[in-house]
Amino acid sequence: MQLNELKSNPGSHHRKMRVGRGIGSGKGKTCGRGGKGQTARTGVRINGFEGGQTPIHRRLPKRGFKNHFRKECAVVNLGDIQKAVDAKKLDIKKDINLEALKAAGLVRKNATELKLLAKGALTAKISLHVNLASESAKAAVEKAGGQVTLPSAA
Repeated sequence: MQLNELKSNPGSHHRKMRVGRGIGSGKGKTCGRGGKGQTARTGVRINGFEGGQTPIHRRLPKRGFKNHFRKECAVVNLGDIQKAVDAKKLDIKKDINLEALKAAGLVRKNATELKLLAKGALTAKISLHVNLASESAKAAVEKAGGQVTLPSAA
């Protein structure tokens, strides 16, 4: 095979549509862009504009309150921790904190704070370092012989 014998696969190459070459071409005059004005031009549009009608984001009521300073906590349950301990993903000899839970795949990598909840049963004696914990979760960990460490309120 020579370089001059190379051909592309049949049907893989399409000729470019030539626009603005008369009405017989099907893409004459306005070249498929419709009429005049803003919509006939590239890179310009009014987002949410509905032709003079009040846009939907102004028609719908705004209800409630959104706290922009709220902290998102990753939630982990005692049952999930016990499953990870049984699967040897968590070492009970070491302190279990956010980084250990990230490595075990129990919380997302972008989590910054951790909350402990009491869903499920815990039998392992573990030491946990979390930002928040429910009272029932603390009691369950202490009943199993472990401890929950919260950051000191300063």
